[in-house]
Amino acid sequence: MAMDGLATKTTAGQAPVRDRQRDRALIRLWLGAVILMVIAMIVVGGATRLTGSGLSITEWKPIHGVIPPIGDVEWQEEFAKYQQIPQYEIVNKGMTVDEFEQIFWWEWGHRLLGRLIGVVFFVPFVLLWMTGRIERRLVPRLLGLFALGGLQGAIGWWMVTSGLVNRISVSQYRLAIHLIIACFILGAAVWISRGLVPDRGENRKNSAPLKGMATFLVVVVFLQIFLGGLVAGLKAGLTYNTWPLMAGNIIPSGVFDYDPAWRSVFEDVMTVQFDHRVVAYLLFIAAMIHAFQAWKLVPRTPAARRARHLALLVTAQAGIGIATLVAVVPLDLALLHQFGAAVVLWAAVAHRRALNQPTPITA
Repeated sequence: MAMDGLATKTTAGQAPVRDRQRDRALIRLWLGAVILMVIAMIVVGGATRLTGSGLSITEWKPIHGVIPPIGDVEWQEEFAKYQQIPQYEIVNKGMTVDEFEQIFWWEWGHRLLGRLIGVVFFVPFVLLWMTGRIERRLVPRLLGLFALGGLQGAIGWWMVTSGLVNRISVSQYRLAIHLIIACFILGAAVWISRGLVPDRGENRKNSAPLKGMATFLVVVVFLQIFLGGLVAGLKAGLTYNTWPLMAGNIIPSGVFDYDPAWRSVFEDVMTVQFDHRVVAYLLFIAAMIHAFQAWKLVPRTPAARRARHLALLVTAQAGIGIATLVAVVPLDLALLHQFGAAVVLWAAVAHRRALNQPTPITA
C-alpha cells in the first residue's frame, strides 16, 4: 500500500514505512539546486566587486528592495543617494544616470539572488518537513543552514556600510568575512547532501588513513579563499603581476614590514598577495600528495578517483589564478577563478564527507 507515492510495505496493525532513500534523493536534489545557487551568488558577488558596483545601493531594504527603480524620477532619487557617498565624489564624479544604472543592476542582481536562495531553501524545506520527508536528525542541521544564510545577509550589509563613509570601497576584513561565510554555507550544504548518498559498498575502513590529509585539504581551501577575499578587498591582484617571481624575487623584500607585523597579513598589499601565493603552493602540493596516497593505499576505488579529481581541479585552479594575475585581473578570468575556488571547495568537502559512513537513516 502506498501513501503519497513514497510509502512502501506495511505490516498488520502498523503504519506504512517510508521509503527514506526516495526521500533522501529528493532532499539531495533540492540541496543541489541550493548549492548551485550559492556558487552563482559567489560569482555574482565577485562581479559586483570587480565592476565597482557593490556600493551602488546605499540602503538595506530586505523586502521593498526587491523592486528596482521604475521611471526616471525613481532612478534620479536612487542616483542622488549614491552621489552622497565618497565613492562617487572621489571615483565616479560626473557619472551619468545611465552609467549609474550599469553598476546598480549588478548589485541589485546580487541581492535579488540572495533573496531567491532564501526562498528556494525555505519553501521546499517547509513542504518536505510538513510531509514527513525530512528525518528528525536532519531538521536542526537544515534550520542551522537557513539561519546561517540569514546571518550572511546581515553580514553583507555590514560589509557595505564600511564603504559608505570615509572610504571609497568596503573593508577588506568585512569582504573576506562575507566571502568565507558564503563558503561555509556552501560547504555545509555539500556536507549534509553528501551524507545522504546511499552506501554503495565503499570500503571506508581502508580509506580511514586518508581522512587526515582530506581534512587538511578542506582547511587549506578555506584559508586560501579567505586570503583571496583579502586580495580582492585590497585590489592586490592589480600589483606584482609576474610569476613565479614577485618584485623580482621568490620572496620579495618588504613582506611583513608593517608594525606590528600581524597587520601586514591583513593590510599590506605585497604581503597579502605573497601569502595567497604561498598557500596556493601548499594546497597544490598537499593535493598531489593526497592523490598519490590514495593511489597507493586504495587503488581503483571511489576514494582514489575523488582524490585524483580533486588534485586535477586544484591544478586547474592554480593555472587560472596565475593567468588572472599575469593578465592583470580581467573580468572573465577573475570570475572564472572565483568560480573555480567554489568548485574546489565543493569537491574537497564532498570527498572528505564521503570518507565517513552515510548519515544513518532514522524516523
